[in-house]
Order: sequence, then structure tokens, then C-alpha cells
Amino acid sequence: MHNQRPKRAAVGWVAGALLLTVGFVIGVTVTSGGGRGRGLPAGFSTPESTAAPAAVGGELRSYADVAEVAMPAVVNISTDKVVKGEAFQHPFLDDPMFRRFFGEPQQGNGQRERVERSLGSGVVVRADGYILTSNHVIEQASKIRVLLKDNQEYEAKVIGQDAPTDVALIKIEASGLAALPLGDSGVLRIGDQVMAIGNPFGLGQTVTVGIVSATGRSIGMLDYEEFIQTDAAINRGNSGGALVNMRGELVGINTAIMSPTGTSAGVGFAIPSNLARRVMDSLLSDGKVTRAWLGVQVQDVDQAMAKVHDLDRPRGVLVSDVNKGTPAEKAGLRDGDIILQVDGKEVNDRARLRNLISLAGVDETVELTVWRGGRELPVRVKLAALPEDLQTAAQGGDERSEEGEGGLEGVRVRMLTDRDRAAMDIPEDVAGLVVVDVDQTSNAFREGLRPGQIITEVAREPVGDLVQYRRLLAKDQDKPILLRVWQRGAAGGGGRVFMAIPR
Repeated sequence: MHNQRPKRAAVGWVAGALLLTVGFVIGVTVTSGGGRGRGLPAGFSTPESTAAPAAVGGELRSYADVAEVAMPAVVNISTDKVVKGEAFQHPFLDDPMFRRFFGEPQQGNGQRERVERSLGSGVVVRADGYILTSNHVIEQASKIRVLLKDNQEYEAKVIGQDAPTDVALIKIEASGLAALPLGDSGVLRIGDQVMAIGNPFGLGQTVTVGIVSATGRSIGMLDYEEFIQTDAAINRGNSGGALVNMRGELVGINTAIMSPTGTSAGVGFAIPSNLARRVMDSLLSDGKVTRAWLGVQVQDVDQAMAKVHDLDRPRGVLVSDVNKGTPAEKAGLRDGDIILQVDGKEVNDRARLRNLISLAGVDETVELTVWRGGRELPVRVKLAALPEDLQTAAQGGDERSEEGEGGLEGVRVRMLTDRDRAAMDIPEDVAGLVVVDVDQTSNAFREGLRPGQIITEVAREPVGDLVQYRRLLAKDQDKPILLRVWQRGAAGGGGRVFMAIPR
């Protein structure tokens, strides 16, 4: 059977996002998998690295030239994984006549070990045996074997793994290997030609070509995503293989596809080399990835929110809450700020901000470009390490009551009481109105307003009673209504978010 691997629901395809190992169980049937990993830029080349041959006009002269450079550095990876499953019992043992002659089967603990084997790919990035691959290719493997293009086989050891980006670094004891230089994935343009190299279906090294279909793509499969999308044919077994540009440089690690059938539909995804490089450097130096942290809750900016803040178009991410004692608070960031850039790089969604901040480096200082009060401001922030126990706020609870006329269409609210505060564990510094009911066909529901949330501000002004609430709603009738809402977290506590609700 095919193993569908997205951690979360990913767009509307029948098969969803598929990670690309090919696997089988010894003595059983063919299946996919080979690990349950969640299956992501200072060059990493060393003096021993093998460089690409001279190019004409900056690029190699044909696909054959690119393949000749890149193929020796792409390896096949096979893994063994010992798993426990139900004890095997031959169907003959169900036959009383059979048991009469051969006796009752011995009773065990109801389980037996079996070995799952899977196939994937990897890329030699240093001549002394360091290999980049996808984490899900080697996760939980008891043995990892690497087959080079010249059919030499080595057993590999794991240097480090990072499941949130699906990057892993392994090593074989070898020297003088052909190694791919890491290119700059940040300069890739939509329409650039690329070549994918890997081991699809266990057939052996295979080359396909296509173009860059999109960059910075997020499909909801990993914690940290900024995929390169390509239409170069990628299939099972290609995971961990190389995506190279026409200079023979590694620009991506192939990791997943979108497909209704489980085979290539021309929508493949690769981890950008710039992201993989940062992860790899951390794995080499520390054996793990330590991510930086800003300390804010943010939300995307849609058309209504952009209009409320007098932005020319939806861009940036809105700071809905600044956590106390964080780098953001120390730097002077405020809730209501819109972060437009990080060190000159544009930010247009939460995933982009998270990626830029998390891999910027602990104790590094970044310069944010912030939209505040109708103009751009620079804010310098010294980043800290991401706390291990950081929790994400989730939707709040449910209450019942009523609200008079003149309020927000489809929404009923009432005054916050001491009983509410005790029942929902609402902090003392949270004041406002309890959302009682929201019509599911209303604009407010579409923008995320739910029963149990607390409206603390309307049009950037604190709201304490129904009279004030109605008065504030009546202002600026030509603009969407800007609410600030406190909501309870899934693991306790809570946080604030902004909502711009069209009238």
C-alpha cells in the first residue's frame, strides 16, 4: 500500500502530500515508507569538494553536461528498521486436523519482530563522506547502507536529524568522493531549468528535467516549509535526492510530491539548499538545530486588514500579541505592528517570518521593517533561543447569553463576569465582552470569531460595556471593523489576535 505522509492536511488532493521513500517488509508484501519522519541556506563546500567543470556563459552546455557533473554525487540509500507487530500464524494452524498431528502452537507474547526495508536517495556534499538526505528516509533505521554510483557500498552513521525541516546528515567512512557544491537557492526564479536525480522505485539512478514551478511554497506537511516546487518528474525513492541547477549545483533536496495516484503528477517539492545548509551547519556543530525566537503571536494580513491599517495592499504579518519578557518586547515591538521585512527580505505570511527568524541564529540581531501609524519604521531585535515548551494558542470555549441591538452583524455578546473569568481561567488583565454566538454565514465567523472568545478592543480602543461597544462599531463605516480578541489556548493560558471584519 502507499504510505501517505503529511503531518497535517495538505491542500485538496486525493492523495495529499507523499514523502518519497520506497519500502518493503522482509517476507511480506511491497509497501511504501521506511520511517515515520515528518516528511527543510554560507556554502558548505570544503577544499575536498568536487567543483563543477567549466561552464559556457555561466551554464553547462546540455543536460548531459549537468548529469555528468551531478550524478556521481547522488547515492542510493537503503535502510533496515526493526518493528514489532502481531505474531504471524500460518492459516493451517486454524485447522483442528492440522493441530492434531503437529500439536498446539507455542504461546508467545503475541508479537514478533520484523524488518522493514526502504529505499531512498542522498547527496554527497563533502568529499570525506558527508551526505545530505531527507530525515524520513533514515528515521528510526537500525542500519543504513549507502550505494555509490560505482557500486561501492558503505554502512553509514547518523550525524544529526531535524524532523521539523525533514533534513538529515549522515556519513560514510570514505574519502575522495565526488561532491556537489551547494548553490544559492535564494536566486532561483520561476521558470529556471532544474534537474532531479534519485532512485525512483528502487530502479537505480535516474535523471529527470523540468523547471522551477514556484518558490517559498508551504503545503502544511512540516513545521518549517519553504519548498521549491518543480515539474521535474519525482517519484517514490527520490526522497533525499538532488535538485540541481544548470550549473551543476545543488539547489534542493527532493522530499515530497502532490499526486492523486502516488506517482508523479508534475508537482514535486524540494527543501531549498539554503535552508538545508543552515540545518546541516547546526547538526555538524551541535548535533541538533537550535532555533531563534522573536516572541510574538502573528497573523496574516488580508485585504480588509490592509485597508484598516492604510496599507497599499495585503502584505506583511500583523503582530497580534507581544509576549512579556521576550526579544520582541525588549526591542519595542507593539501589538498592531505589521512586520514587512526581516533584514531586507520581504515577509508576506507567518511561515516566511517563522523561517527567517528561526534560522537567523540565536543571539543574532536582525532588523525588522515595521508598519506603524501609517509609516515604515526600523526595529532592531536581538533574538533568543526558542523555548522548548512553547505552546500555540488555539480556539476558545463556548458560552451562552444575549446582546442588544446595534452590534456586529451575526454576533451576540455580553459583559464579562467574575464567573466567566473563573470558569475560563481568564487573566485579570483581560477585560471586555464575551462572544456568545456567531452566525456561521456571517463575515465575523469567516474571519475567525467564535463563541467563548473575549472582545477586548474595537477600532484599537478598549471596550468595557455594551454601550461603548456599539459606539465604537458605529465609527468609520467605510472601513472593516478592527477587533482585538482574547482566546483560550488548547493547553491552557491564552493570547490575543486581531480580526478585521468586513461590514
